[in-house]
Amino acid sequence: MTVNIPTSISELPDYCFYKCSSLTTINIPTSVSKLGYRCFRYCSSLKSINIPSSVSEIGDDCFYGCTSLKSINIPSSVNKIVDWCFSWCSSLTSINIPSSISKLGDCCFCRCSSLTSINIPSSVKIFVNGCFCGCSSLTSINIPTTISELGEECFKECSSLTSMNIPSSVSFIGKECFYWCKSLTSITIPTSIKERGKDCFKECTSLRLVKINSPSVGSLPNNYFQMFKWMNKLERCCFIACSSLTSINIPSSISEIGKYCFCGCSSLTSINIPTTISKIEVGCFKKCSSLTKINIPTGVSELGYGCFCGCSSLTSIIIPLSVKILGDGCFCGCKSLTSIIIPTNISEFRKNCFSVCVSLTSINIPTTITSFGAQCFIDCKSLTSIDISTSVKIIGEECFRRCSSLKSINVPTSISKLERRCFKMCVSLKSINVPSSIKTLGDNCFNGCYSLTSITVPSSISEIGAGCFCGCSSLTSINIPTAISKIGDGCFCGCSSLTSIIIPSSLKIIGNECFCECKSLKSIN
Repeated sequence: MTVNIPTSISELPDYCFYKCSSLTTINIPTSVSKLGYRCFRYCSSLKSINIPSSVSEIGDDCFYGCTSLKSINIPSSVNKIVDWCFSWCSSLTSINIPSSISKLGDCCFCRCSSLTSINIPSSVKIFVNGCFCGCSSLTSINIPTTISELGEECFKECSSLTSMNIPSSVSFIGKECFYWCKSLTSITIPTSIKERGKDCFKECTSLRLVKINSPSVGSLPNNYFQMFKWMNKLERCCFIACSSLTSINIPSSISEIGKYCFCGCSSLTSINIPTTISKIEVGCFKKCSSLTKINIPTGVSELGYGCFCGCSSLTSIIIPLSVKILGDGCFCGCKSLTSIIIPTNISEFRKNCFSVCVSLTSINIPTTITSFGAQCFIDCKSLTSIDISTSVKIIGEECFRRCSSLKSINVPTSISKLERRCFKMCVSLKSINVPSSIKTLGDNCFNGCYSLTSITVPSSISEIGAGCFCGCSSLTSINIPTAISKIGDGCFCGCSSLTSIIIPSSLKIIGNECFCECKSLKSIN
């Protein structure tokens, strides 16, 4: 359908042709000076339109959702492209912006998925929020030297954009500005940048080179990222999942690195941390699976929860004396870590601190340590021995579970209880000294320790938990102390080499299946 506007009309009012889905062509006379709010919104069959030079004002959302619109001319009489003006014009391949335009409105070209390139005149001063968001075919764009700001989500999801040169006139880059620009491999950023929003380069998985346009920085090799020397903070999740990033140099101006900042940077092999950093935040380097070494400066006082978790290529680490706290799961899953030096200022190993460090053979524990958290050394399959000092008061649940190479361990007299599953499946453990300070052996404490041949249960023990020695198939004898009144369910189940056992008169309850499958048991006293 074609519509010819008569010359008696001076403006097209708001919603004039709203949802005229059969409209294909419209002829606008020179008598018209204004196109109203949502004038052609959802005219899904409109393919082209000639806007006469008499038009000086185009309303918000004017051509929103004109999905068949392939080209349009904007006359020099128009001085701004308003909010959402050409949003979702998914067939629009190119557009000429005249030099009269000084502003591009919010989301004005959002989701123009066929737009491959656009020329911005020097008259434009600001790229506002979401300006080119979702322009998935846009491969390049020139940013004039008059631009001072790149708004929030400005180039978000421009998945075909490969490179970007930001002029020195720009001082602000908004939140998520280049979020999900998955083809972006390089970007040039000037020294004029004073503020950069959260998640600015998040999910830029092909980003390999960032150049700072400053003669004082010098040349930067490929795959190297030099941070801005005047910035003082890297926000939370700033470079999360930038999987092609290989190395980073952080300047001394940075005093804070946000939580999960480099999480999932799986190609990152090295990084320097400046002495201005006081804390390695939660998940900061989590799953940086190519990181082989890291230097923690003396200014750091805390390593946050899971900060190096999953750094599977990290072979060794030196923790400075300034560090006082190792967070939960701090080195969890550091599968190549063979040694670690713990400073004397550390007072505790928290939950999962060294869990799944499968290459860790030994660890030096300072006398300042007072507790081992739950699952602290679980699945440390190469750990052969460990010396626990008398300063340790607590060994948490499943602390040494599945430490399959652990052959011996000395439990200090400062410990009063061995928690449940503490040594479960320590299949190489042959002997253990249980001191008289121990009052309780928790459920499944030595379950599956099939190399354990003997154990002395001290008279101080008042409780042996369920399944405590279940599956200890090499255990030949055991003495139950007189303080015991109850043996838990399945306590000696599967102790197939157990030949004799002495049960004291104090014992009142023998749990279900307590001696199940004790095939060699010949005498019970």
